[in-house]
Amino acid sequence: MWTGIAELRTFSQRSWERGELLREAIHPAGLYPRRRQLKRPSANQLRDSYPAVRAWAAELRTGAGSFHLELTEAGRTTIGANLVPSAVVFATPGEEAGFIGRRRELERFSRLADAVLAAEPTLTEWLVRRPLAALEVADALPDLVRAARWFADHPAPRLYVRQLAIPGVHTKFLETHRRILDELVSALDPERPTGSFEGRHGLLAKIPPVRFRLLDPALAFLGGATDVVLRVDDFVRLPLDVDTVFVVENEITFLSLPQLPRTVAVSGAGFGSHTRVPEWVIRAQLLYWGDIDSHGFAVLDQLRAAHPQVESLLMDRETLLAHSELWVQDPKPTRAALPRLTVEESELYTSLTSGVLGRPEWAAVRLEQEYVRWDWVMERIALNGRHSPR
Repeated sequence: MWTGIAELRTFSQRSWERGELLREAIHPAGLYPRRRQLKRPSANQLRDSYPAVRAWAAELRTGAGSFHLELTEAGRTTIGANLVPSAVVFATPGEEAGFIGRRRELERFSRLADAVLAAEPTLTEWLVRRPLAALEVADALPDLVRAARWFADHPAPRLYVRQLAIPGVHTKFLETHRRILDELVSALDPERPTGSFEGRHGLLAKIPPVRFRLLDPALAFLGGATDVVLRVDDFVRLPLDVDTVFVVENEITFLSLPQLPRTVAVSGAGFGSHTRVPEWVIRAQLLYWGDIDSHGFAVLDQLRAAHPQVESLLMDRETLLAHSELWVQDPKPTRAALPRLTVEESELYTSLTSGVLGRPEWAAVRLEQEYVRWDWVMERIALNGRHSPR
């Protein structure tokens, strides 16, 4: 059909979403005046559907306040010479932004860019590349630019983010906007190293602590403490002598594990946050117990990348099938390649995500570890370990 106002607005909206209108407002690249060719009626259509053509042309004329309408002669040999719209021309980015109701936003961006570039002229390239991001954080951007300048002038403060004292800038504000801040600092100081936000900007990083339970009372710390949270460095230095280490993801499972001789249970979140592991963990039988779902096997695969000796526990087809009444849907399964799984684990992973198990409408199946019957758990722990529960 012929190009109408709605289609023209769609074209202009796409240009806005690509940042073209904003870029042209501060760094013209020759797009304007911008001419958009119209799909228009043929001479035969003009003759056979004259009322429809008139209505189409009239609709286009309603937008003529935002653009110039070019006309072309048509129909001389069929119905007589008529002038029909052939193209629209936007003289400026402001005109096209106004056409889609974005003029105020464009004007705001222009003022914002003027203020930013008055303070930091080297941010021109960033504004041209990321105009929509700049507009999205418009209220925060002046403070972010000041903070970026501070980081550029202090490349290695060796402080935590919450310790920084940048006049007028709250540290929570920096954490909220760290992605844009990172981009701005990199624009001001292109030689920044790669890596984490903290590493790139010379900050101290908070390392998650490790939580673990000493399942053997004989291993208890001073005062009988068996449920312990330690810094990673302190955890690594522990001089424990154990036979088995359980790594579990679910907190209730972690808390429910029974007393077991010469055994430690580690919370999976803490264990997975680093690869610095004590020698006593490396020497022990290392068992991972997670949910029987695609993500549980993905964690297992990732854990094996750093610790190849890890064995899975209660993540087998027999356990899954014995608890079919407790299956639920895994709405967003991963189907990534997991090369470190054993043959049996890989076959179960494929079954979970291929639709052969569970209801037809389910994307994938999952059995959460806390729903496994406890008598089943105790039996498997006794069969798998080097000892029996007390």
